[in-house]
Amino acid sequence: MSTGQFPFKTAYGHFSDDGASYLIQRPDTPRPWINVMSSGTYGVALSQSGSGYSWLHNASMNRITRWNQDLIRDDWGRFLYVRDDESGKYWSVGWQPVQMKPESYEVIHGVGYTIINSQYEGIQAQWLVFVPHDEPLEVWRLRIKNTTRRPRKISLWSYLEWNLGESPDSHREFHRTFIETSVQDKNNIILAKKRLSPLKNAKGQSWNRNWDHVAWHAVSLPAKAVSCDKQAFLGNYGSLRAPACLEKGAYVGTTTHKWDDSIASFQVPLTLKAGEERSLLWSVGAADSQSQALVKARRFMDFSQVDSAWGRTESFWDKYMTSFTVKTPDRSFDALTNTWLKYQALSGRLWGRTAYYQTGGAYGFRDQLQDSQVFLPLDLEGTRKQIHLHAAHQFSDGTVYHWWHPLSEEGHPSGYSDDLLWLPFVISNYIKETAHWGLLNETVPFAVRPGVSGRKESGTIHDHAVRAIEKSLTRISPRGLPLMGEADWNDGLSGAGRGGKGESVWMAHFLVGILNDWADLTERAVAANALLGTEKKRAVRYRRSADKLKAAVNRTAWDGAWFWRATTDDGTVLGSKKSIEGKIFLNAQTWALLNGVVSTPARKKAILNSLEKHLYSSHGPLLLTPAYTTPDERIGYLSRYSPTTRENGGVYTHAAVWALQMECALGRAEKAWDIYEKICPILASAKNPDRYRAEPYVTPGNVDGPGSPTPGRAGWTWYTGSAAWLYRVSTEWILGIRPVWDGLLIRPCLPPHWKKVEAARNFRGGAYRIVMERDASLPAGTQKITFNNRELSGDVLPVSPGMQNTVQVRLGPVRR
Repeated sequence: MSTGQFPFKTAYGHFSDDGASYLIQRPDTPRPWINVMSSGTYGVALSQSGSGYSWLHNASMNRITRWNQDLIRDDWGRFLYVRDDESGKYWSVGWQPVQMKPESYEVIHGVGYTIINSQYEGIQAQWLVFVPHDEPLEVWRLRIKNTTRRPRKISLWSYLEWNLGESPDSHREFHRTFIETSVQDKNNIILAKKRLSPLKNAKGQSWNRNWDHVAWHAVSLPAKAVSCDKQAFLGNYGSLRAPACLEKGAYVGTTTHKWDDSIASFQVPLTLKAGEERSLLWSVGAADSQSQALVKARRFMDFSQVDSAWGRTESFWDKYMTSFTVKTPDRSFDALTNTWLKYQALSGRLWGRTAYYQTGGAYGFRDQLQDSQVFLPLDLEGTRKQIHLHAAHQFSDGTVYHWWHPLSEEGHPSGYSDDLLWLPFVISNYIKETAHWGLLNETVPFAVRPGVSGRKESGTIHDHAVRAIEKSLTRISPRGLPLMGEADWNDGLSGAGRGGKGESVWMAHFLVGILNDWADLTERAVAANALLGTEKKRAVRYRRSADKLKAAVNRTAWDGAWFWRATTDDGTVLGSKKSIEGKIFLNAQTWALLNGVVSTPARKKAILNSLEKHLYSSHGPLLLTPAYTTPDERIGYLSRYSPTTRENGGVYTHAAVWALQMECALGRAEKAWDIYEKICPILASAKNPDRYRAEPYVTPGNVDGPGSPTPGRAGWTWYTGSAAWLYRVSTEWILGIRPVWDGLLIRPCLPPHWKKVEAARNFRGGAYRIVMERDASLPAGTQKITFNNRELSGDVLPVSPGMQNTVQVRLGPVRR
C-alpha cells in the first residue's frame, strides 16, 4: 500500500498527502481550475485566480453576483483588494483582477472550501471561502499579516456586482434600473433588492413581480466608506485591474442606491504593527426578507458563529467522504474514489448543477437521476428523494420533462426516447441496494402538461415506472427497433428521428436491459408481497418483449463486425462500414455486451476486435470514428461540432466509463485498467498539464481525440455525469463490490499488479470490512471468500444487519 507524499506533482500544483485537497502553486493554470461549493441551497464557483460567482437555489434563474463565461480571461468575480495607503500601491488577494506578480501564491481547493494564500509587498493574506451547508450564504475569512519590520497602513476593499435573478443579465442597462441598495448598521451591511423577477406573478404574468429575496454583503470591522455604484468604484471607462478608487484611495462620486449600476464595496482601513496579524470577516448571501438578511449578516460578523458553521460544514461533508472508503496500491484511484468523484457528483452536479463550462441550474430528468446513484452507498435517502422528485416531473402517459427549472417549474416536455427509462433503471438499483420494496407503493403525483388544466393524477412509484416502460414499448418501428424521437442519450443526434421514423440501436440495447431487470424486480416484489400476484404476467410479457427486441436488433442492425448506431428519418444508416464518416459508435457496442444482446460468441469477439481497432485511442475510448467534417441536418448538431470534439469523435467521458464497465463485466482486467488510466484526470494531467489543461482532480465531460490539433485537451469539467458513473464503476466493477438482489456480490476486476485492496462499506444495516489479496496458489481467474471466519460457497455476501462483518477475499492471478 502506498503512503506518504502524494505523487503526480506538476508545475502547477499537487494533491495533499491524503488526496483530499489540491494545492495550486501558481495562478496561471492552463484553464481556470475551480471549486464548486454547494449543498443544495446556496453555492459558489471559485477559480484559482479568485474569480467566480454565487447563486441561491438556481445558478441560472437566481444568480446573486454577476459573471460572464470567459475561460480565457476569467476576470469576472467577487474580489478583495489590498492598498498600501502610504505608497499608493495596490493588488488583489487573489491573482485576479490586478494580476500583480506575487511574492508567493497558493490556492487550496478542498471539500466545501477554498483558501487563497498570497503575499505581496510584505503583506501576507489568507482568504478562506466556504459555504455553510445549512445557511444561504458564503463566508470570507481574511487573515492579514504584516511580515515586515515596520508598521503598515493599508486598506482592504471588497467588490462584487449584483445580479439578483436571471443570468446572464447581458441587457444590463435594462436590469440595473430595477436594483436598489441600502446601507445598514453604520456602514457594515449593504442590502440589495430587485423590483423585477423572471418568475411569473400570481396572475401568471411574466416580468411583473419583485425578486423574492434580499441579498447582502457585510463586513465585521468598521468601514471607512461604502459604495454601491460601479462608476464610483471603477471611474468612468475604468477597469477592475486599475479601478479609480484604488488609484485615488477613495470612491469617486456618490451612490444613489437606485439609479446606478449596482455593486457592493467596503473600504476598511487597517494599521498593522510589525509582525502583527489581524482577522476579519465578510459574508455574501440572500434571505427571504430584509429582517432575515440583517439577522444573518450580523450573526456572521461573529467569529464564534463562523467557527461553529465551519465545524458543522466539515461534519456534513465528512459524512459523505468517510462512507465507503478504499485503500489500494494506486493513489490516484484512492483520491478519486474516496473524495473527488463523490464531491464532484454531489456539489457540482446534484446540488450546484453548474460550473464554469456550463452554467446551469435546471434538473435534467436523465442527468440527475443517474447522478443520484452516487448516494446509494453513502446516503440512501438522497437517491429516494431524487426518485420522488423526478417521478413528480413525469406525465400520466409515461413521458417526462427533459429538463425543468426549480423555482419556476418551467421545462421542456421530452421527446427523447431514453429519458423516461432512467426512472425504472434507478429504482431497480435503489432496491438492489436497500431491499426496500415499500418504495414501489409510495405515491407521487404526475405532472400536468403546460397549458392543460384539471386535477392532478397520482400513482405509486411502481405505476410511474411501468408507465415509462409501457410508453417505450409503443415507440417501436415496423421492423422492431425503438424509434429515436427527438434524440436518445446522445442529444447531438437531434435530427435523426424528429420525423418519427429514425431508429436507435442503442435504445434497443438499453430497453432490453430495462425489460429483463424489471421482470426480475417484479417477480421478487410479488414474492415479497410488495406487488399483486397478477404482476407476474407483466414480467413474462417484458421478457418476451426483450427477446423480441434482441432478435430484431441482431437481425436488422448487425453490420458484419459491429452494430449500427441508428437510422435517420430517411433511412440513412449511421455507424456502418458503408458510412463515409461516423462508421462505428461506442455505445452501440458496449451496451450490446453489457445487456447480453449479442447473439453469438463470434459476434462478441468481432465487437471487441472492432473496439480495439477503431475506438480505443491513446486518450481513451472515442464516442465515434471517424469524426464528421460536414454538418448534416439528417443527423443533428453532433455533426456540427468541430471534428474530434465532444460527441463528434472525441472521448466523451460518460460513455468511456461505460466501456470500462463493459470490460470489467467481461473480466478483461488489463483492458479495463488501461481505459481507467487513460480517462483518469489525475494521470492525464500529470503526463502533460499544458496539453490536458483542465483540473486534475475532477472528471472532464470530454477530451479531444486523435486528429484534433489539440489531442488530449480536456474540457467541460465538474458539470458532467461521468463523475457519478466513474464512482459507481470504480467501486462496483473494478473493486467488484456490487449490490445485487440477494446481497453484496464480490466479483473484482482488479489490475494484475494490485496485490492488496481494503474497503469499508455499509450495506442494508450491516458494516463490511473487506480485504482482497492475491494468492498465487489459486487457479487463474478464481477466488475464495471467507465471511466472518467461515468460508463462503459463492460470491454473494449474506445480509447481516447490525453486524460488523469481516470479509477476506483471496484472488488467483488474472486470467490472460
